[in-house]
Amino acid sequence: MDFQKKGLGKSLLKPKNLLASLLLLGATGVSAQNLIKGDYGYLYCHMSGNGEFTSYAVSRDGYNYQEILDGKAIFDDKEHARIEGGTRDAYITRTFDGKGYLMVTTDMCVAKSHIWDNYGMDLFTSKDLIHWESVTFDFRKGMEIFCDADKATSPYKDWSTINRVWAPQIFWDPNYTWSNGEKGGYMIYYSMLNRKEEAYDRMYYSYATKDFKHITTPKILFDWGYATIDADINLLADGKYHLLIKKEGGKPGIYTATSDHLTYGWGEPVEDDYVSFEGKKKCEGSSAFQLIGDSTWRVAYIQYSDKPRHYRICKADKNLRNFHDPVDIQGVKYPQHGSFMRLTKKEYKRLLKWDKKSKK
Repeated sequence: MDFQKKGLGKSLLKPKNLLASLLLLGATGVSAQNLIKGDYGYLYCHMSGNGEFTSYAVSRDGYNYQEILDGKAIFDDKEHARIEGGTRDAYITRTFDGKGYLMVTTDMCVAKSHIWDNYGMDLFTSKDLIHWESVTFDFRKGMEIFCDADKATSPYKDWSTINRVWAPQIFWDPNYTWSNGEKGGYMIYYSMLNRKEEAYDRMYYSYATKDFKHITTPKILFDWGYATIDADINLLADGKYHLLIKKEGGKPGIYTATSDHLTYGWGEPVEDDYVSFEGKKKCEGSSAFQLIGDSTWRVAYIQYSDKPRHYRICKADKNLRNFHDPVDIQGVKYPQHGSFMRLTKKEYKRLLKWDKKSKK
């Protein structure tokens, strides 16, 4: 494996909100947390509802957005999505050292296959948010694609019958220890289904190396006895990891759960405080973010049973509870499952310049 030999040192920069103040030394070391930086605006990086490709939109207030490249693809999906030629459910974040950006997508193209199955994911790296490099992991190939295959236990007997590898997301974990003793890795968590060997979609996780080119064998994150997809994890001011997730079993909807640990200890979902105000309308693809200078949360999600569909942003308190006041996102023509990242003024202007240059 091509492990980068970089120390953690000053990698966890201090952003100006309550969430980021959690970069403290605890009993088990530095808390796992994605780097949050930027006090100028927001990037909405998302699958386009007009096709299975990845688009950008930027905003100064988190609600009203301006599309980059008129909502068209920010990269060539056929080049990067080497399995099916489509990228869905884009999740974007910064590298742990603040020197670059990472993205992960579901490699999937329903328009091409006409079925709601897929077989892998795409991992992207960039230095400027514009030019991206990627690697693709086709899970049908089995243990040969995982960097710890010689030591790990396979969760499946037969990988060739994999049906889904859905909605991966990233969480930096400075405490993860590799076999060579190096510390620090990106936890990638996602739902997976192999219909011949399991009855429903379950949440799994792998770890990616710092160069974002190698991943470990999947392990179960939790199993509540019914299908769960579209997980979104955040570290809150209470020191706990909070999970937003779509329950497809039990009483469906977007729920929350908590754990004291990133990769285990996830309790049952909170049944009396969830995104309930949409009534019988079906919702998924939740993504939580904080506005600049605000300790409370905003939770975005796609309300997909309506025609036309609505991409909504609701409010939640500082504990990611008490969901209320949903409104539609503004300025994005075809919003779909995606994620949000804070931007510096330099980054914001760079994207606007790219947008302007592309239209000449």
